[in-house]
Amino acid sequence: MRAIRQYEFGPAENLLFEQVPDPRPGDGQVVVQVEAAGVHLIDTSIRGGGRTPFPLPSLPMTPGREVAGRVVETGPGVDPSRLGRRVVAHLGLTSGGYAERAVAAATALHEIPDHLSAQTAVAMIGTGRTAVGVLDRAAPTGADAVLVTAAAGGLGTLFVQAAQRAGAYVVGVAGGPAKVEQVLRNGADAALDYTEAGWPERVRAALGEQRLTLVIDGVGGQAGRAALELLAPGGRFVICGWSSGTATEITTADLYTRGITASSALGPGMVRPLRDLEEQALREAAEGWFTPLVTEFKLADAAAAHRALESRATVGKVVLLP
Repeated sequence: MRAIRQYEFGPAENLLFEQVPDPRPGDGQVVVQVEAAGVHLIDTSIRGGGRTPFPLPSLPMTPGREVAGRVVETGPGVDPSRLGRRVVAHLGLTSGGYAERAVAAATALHEIPDHLSAQTAVAMIGTGRTAVGVLDRAAPTGADAVLVTAAAGGLGTLFVQAAQRAGAYVVGVAGGPAKVEQVLRNGADAALDYTEAGWPERVRAALGEQRLTLVIDGVGGQAGRAALELLAPGGRFVICGWSSGTATEITTADLYTRGITASSALGPGMVRPLRDLEEQALREAAEGWFTPLVTEFKLADAAAAHRALESRATVGKVVLLP
């Protein structure tokens, strides 16, 4: 089979498209013929050998932790009736997803209905489960006016959809005119370019007489701080990352003097088991409540996918197609 291999940490050019032996399943494992593999921003950090929430893997390796496809082989201890089933799985720390075939634990599999594409399923197994966990904490309602940063990204797209479905007034901010247009098509009531000077004033204008009650922030840095400053007294600030490279600066004085709350929805902030979050994300996609945007690349172009993701040239979830 063909797969992406990495022999040293560093730039995207270190992701090599090679012919490798087919993987074999061990006890409790299956082999999935991959139809779509998810690419995550964390993948780029791991590839570069920088700071990540996880231990760096041993090299050489095949990256990728999210796959959807069809079971083509079962290992000892796995019900052979799984053969031929369409499934999606998060591979955890084992990686191996950027390939035509990947090994997954049978306990990690979720069956997916025929009407759900592999691209959508793989977007739900990682990004979707995170979105559900963040929304558990943010809990948007029809009484809210919500600001979503990075609103054209994989997570931001789902946040906009969920807040709009809850009846909230939704403002999305994103980088560049094309992304702003995409946020509007995704259902936001207003969308603005946060790379332009003066964007917070335009958010205030879009809100009119409404008070901003909830910010869901995955950007951090100056943009996150500007979003925090827009919150009305009693508002909620929910952190789900910092793609800018630095977390939003928040002090206890901010909380005390302005009467706002701030919380992290990642890591220990995820209060439900991951499998529960995965099941709900897949269910919401199957029922049409979540419709992820997807940017597709060929498996052979994994390096280009990483470069595009790092330069913020993508919208929605980045997916590799073998």
